[in-house]
Amino acid sequence: MEVKTLDDQSYLLTLGRFGNFGFEVEPCIGLKLLPQQQGLYQIINVDLTHQDQPLCDHYDVDFKAGLKLEPSETEASKTVQQTTIVNWDLDLSVWIQLPKVITLLPDGLVQTSGDQLLRQIVRQISRRLTWKVQEDFHATHGLTCPPRRHAAF
Repeated sequence: MEVKTLDDQSYLLTLGRFGNFGFEVEPCIGLKLLPQQQGLYQIINVDLTHQDQPLCDHYDVDFKAGLKLEPSETEASKTVQQTTIVNWDLDLSVWIQLPKVITLLPDGLVQTSGDQLLRQIVRQISRRLTWKVQEDFHATHGLTCPPRRHAAF
């Protein structure tokens, strides 16, 4: 995953190369980190039509995310160190234009393969972004980052 700064709040993320049926795409997404409002941190996508991205007319991503940090109110959290609950909401829509030759394949096969491809992308990106955010958080606060755990799936 590569990151390029667009402005002081926006970034261009190149997510990696993904494909199916010999059709590959290297999706890019522009994300803008909105200022925190009452403990709510939001990320939205930004238009990349002015960017020179290969194959950008073959896919589109609509990304809206919100992260809210709230102190835990459980009895256990009162007796031990204070804990924080992280509520994460993600609204993600992805559109991909496949080559015409793929329309010759059975619809079920195309649907299943597309679903598998999207699961693969989301799983890989989620892992990478989660780890990157964790590294950045620890570095920002001068903390030692715990060792990276490999996912069981």
